[in-house]
Amino acid sequence: MLGGISIWQLLIVLAILVLIFGTKKLKNLGSDLGGAVKGFKEAVDKDSPEDEKVAQNKVIDSEAKKDDKSA
Repeated sequence: MLGGISIWQLLIVLAILVLIFGTKKLKNLGSDLGGAVKGFKEAVDKDSPEDEKVAQNKVIDSEAKKDDKSA
């Protein structure tokens, strides 16, 4: 036993899901999930450059304070 999931097992699970929920609900669920993932990726990409700038400014400020104390 390899412990993996075969293609037949996936097809059986998919068939059961279609029988329970129907294709329309599964399609809506898939599109909602895709939209959520897309929105999350856009938010992460949007915020990361700003976070880097803030971190760089903190380092620059702390270095400037060290230089002022040593002078």
